[in-house]
Amino acid sequence: MTRSAGQLLATIAATALLAGCGTMGNSAGWTTLIDGEKGMDNFARVGDANWTATDGAVQATQGGKDPAYLVSKQSYTNFEMRVEFWASDDANSGVFMRCQDRSTITDENCYEANIFDQRPDPTYGTGAIVKVAAVSPMPKAGGKWNTYEITVRGSQLILVLNGVKTVDVQNSKLASGPFALQWGRGTIKFRKVQIRAI
Repeated sequence: MTRSAGQLLATIAATALLAGCGTMGNSAGWTTLIDGEKGMDNFARVGDANWTATDGAVQATQGGKDPAYLVSKQSYTNFEMRVEFWASDDANSGVFMRCQDRSTITDENCYEANIFDQRPDPTYGTGAIVKVAAVSPMPKAGGKWNTYEITVRGSQLILVLNGVKTVDVQNSKLASGPFALQWGRGTIKFRKVQIRAI
């Protein structure tokens, strides 16, 4: 083998190795809590929604008079989340973060990344953090698959919905806690939920 051929093979091998490392880097540290119909065992149920694993997603379509939740078994302080969800036009849902009481989830004792296109006051509708960071104009999530990318680091809270940043705010009210997925009204489906500490 000539030196140039050997160098070429070495370059190809190094490139392949780096590509492999890049792939591992993209997934490094991420924990998948929901993936299609798997993952309900990573959460405790609070409330009466009919959470089921159906059609490649964890979903709820009805419940009692009060909202219901899937609450993560782990607590988190600084983290990134990727949440793929489908909401009906009338859905009232959200991703609640740094919750202070596992049995009582509210927008006062958690940060709520809202999913609520028909909220009477759209200031804190879909794309907002309720009572913390307004959104304008409010994006619509109903009737399609969406992706929330959520970053919570110290007092900084960032929401990116379908590639568009809707919130970048500082708030130090809540420091740590589990997160929760809400059913409040309509149909909500979660087909992938991933989280990693940062």
